[in-house]
Amino acid sequence: MNWTLLESADQITGIKGHAGYSIIFKHSTRCSISMMVKKRVELDLYKLPENLPLYFLDLIKYRELSNLVATAFDVYHESPQLLLIKDGECVLDLSHGQVCIDEAMSVIGDQKFEVS
Repeated sequence: MNWTLLESADQITGIKGHAGYSIIFKHSTRCSISMMVKKRVELDLYKLPENLPLYFLDLIKYRELSNLVATAFDVYHESPQLLLIKDGECVLDLSHGQVCIDEAMSVIGDQKFEVS
């Protein structure tokens, strides 16, 4: 599975309008905790449905977008942070040591994803 880099407000609008699940992972390139969490997440990406949209936000490079994500999905800005979005709404917000693909999968369950 590959990340889609989150680099524009238009992408956030697209995620808000997407029917089904998406994941946004916010990462600070200056934080050792964020680096460790990112590695753990990447090791577990295979557990996610193959067609699940995955977005990666470098919040140091795109701090304004990070603020927009917080506003758009009604969450506090944190890092590292994993947001599970369903039908344009955040249904799971995990940060720091809580970030876990298994937790996201417990919400997603055994759903089938169609290629869009």
